[in-house]
Amino acid sequence: MAILDILSFPDPRLRIEASPVVVFDSALQRLIGDMKETMYAEGGIGLAATQVNEHRQLLVMDVSETRDQFRVFINPELTFASGSETCEEGCLSVPGVYAEVSRASEIGVRAQNPDGSYFEVTLTGLDAVCLQHEMDHLKGK
Repeated sequence: MAILDILSFPDPRLRIEASPVVVFDSALQRLIGDMKETMYAEGGIGLAATQVNEHRQLLVMDVSETRDQFRVFINPELTFASGSETCEEGCLSVPGVYAEVSRASEIGVRAQNPDGSYFEVTLTGLDAVCLQHEMDHLKGK
């Protein structure tokens, strides 16, 4: 595995909208491993493929304090969003900058696992905030 370079704002590549993942092969598995290692090395709780100049709908996250609940979401889609909460967010692509952002407090997500199988999950709290933040990256926001 390798530590990947994270694009920094205002790099225009951060504005590229990610394409769906269609091939679930060893190269994808390697990218997931590299993104995991990069996220942990940089002290982040989430990382979108866009941030490492891979414009595919892939994000990784681990919001746990113990850093042992690594999750992968491929081709994520929100199935519902409800409630609202505002919290301070940071971003590995904008180091040292934090801003108050309003997000849905509960979301439903349909996504794929690294093997291509589908799953659905309901997220709340920091999990919901993190996933929405990383999905924004996949949309070029």
